[in-house]
Amino acid sequence: MSAYKYIRDAWRSPGEGLVKSLRTERLIKWRREPAVCPLEHPTRLNKARSLGYKAKPGIVVARVRVIRGPMNVQRPRSGRRPKRMGIYGLTVNKSVRWIAEERAAKKFPNMNVLGSYWVGSDGRYAWYEVILVDPSNPSIQSDKDLCWITHPAQRGRVYRGLTAAGKRARGL
Repeated sequence: MSAYKYIRDAWRSPGEGLVKSLRTERLIKWRREPAVCPLEHPTRLNKARSLGYKAKPGIVVARVRVIRGPMNVQRPRSGRRPKRMGIYGLTVNKSVRWIAEERAAKKFPNMNVLGSYWVGSDGRYAWYEVILVDPSNPSIQSDKDLCWITHPAQRGRVYRGLTAAGKRARGL
């Protein structure tokens, strides 16, 4: 069996085994980090490779922390009963993963989002790793697998719902 299969089997049930012990340690560190931070290498290498990640210049992996749950809307200041305040039951028609991709794209404006995957969550936050590609990098332009993302039509693809998370939220 290849190493990728062992990694995939370990992440198949993240609540038990080695991944569980690693995850508890990691979440403690990740809570203290900024909301969007670039990484040296992906946490789930098999998942990143399946989405198109390659360890080469022009590709960046960023971990994004997003608050889970419905929209955080400020409570109106005037006196009303909770049902009429308009703060309960408001949800965004986007997944938390799509929001994470958009925040990563905003942090790295010269890059296009290739894809993302879940790496952890607790009661308050969810963490996703987003793979970003620099379309102006010569190594990306000459790569036969990634040269499609260099076309001008792919600019800002995450904001138009063209990533996997965006397509799923749009019902495609």
